[in-house]
Amino acid sequence: MSTRETIDHYFKALESRGAWQDAFSEDVRFTSFISPVREMNGRDAFVEGTKRFYGSIESVEVRELLVDGDRAVALTRYVIRRLGDKPGFRSDVAEVFRVRDSRIVSFGIYFDTAPYPK
Repeated sequence: MSTRETIDHYFKALESRGAWQDAFSEDVRFTSFISPVREMNGRDAFVEGTKRFYGSIESVEVRELLVDGDRAVALTRYVIRRLGDKPGFRSDVAEVFRVRDSRIVSFGIYFDTAPYPK
């Protein structure tokens, strides 16, 4: 798969609540560029460390996808549901990917943490 196809596959699996984890390499490096910066190495650590976020996704919209060789940047909008009767909220995210052999090997995110529960 090309870089675009790999990223499209990831987001389609995420939208359908499919096996989105399969888009990532075993040795993926994940970085959340919020304060403080948080890094995780390896798919198992990444999936475990982000399960709260991924479990709260109500919907995702890819607003723009830019691809250059093995790199891609997606501007996305997530709707995040909250526990109980609290209304969900929208989160706009910039996601930076690097792809090798049809798998995501590097994944970085940038977003505003203000609306997220502490």
